[in-house]
Amino acid sequence: MTRIPTEDRDRLENAFYLPMVLKILERDQIVIEKSGVKLPRPYIELIEETMIAVQRDLATLKKYMRDHGMKVVKLKSDEAFTMYLFVYKGYEEQHNYFNPRLRNHVENLLRYYLIGRLKSMSPPSSGLIRS
Repeated sequence: MTRIPTEDRDRLENAFYLPMVLKILERDQIVIEKSGVKLPRPYIELIEETMIAVQRDLATLKKYMRDHGMKVVKLKSDEAFTMYLFVYKGYEEQHNYFNPRLRNHVENLLRYYLIGRLKSMSPPSSGLIRS
């Protein structure tokens, strides 16, 4: 049983999800720059604007976490799972994530930042069912 409220757990998870989104956007930007796309500038601008939005959210998140005694540390990773240590107001919890779940959620976040934020959609949660 976790002592971390759902909202703060989502924030802790975003502390590792958002950097993954940035890494993907950076790689995609390089691919588009090197590709044979006839007019690459609009795509690159979309990626750059998306990266700015993600970086802004990540900075806000880091400040919130610092102010509330929260921290995330990646402990270990293998081909199937990645384990993170959540430090929350003096408590430590280890959380194991199935790598395909990580990939799927990063894809959902990427979709949100590229499309949903422009349509005023709310960002996806970490995928937990809420009642």
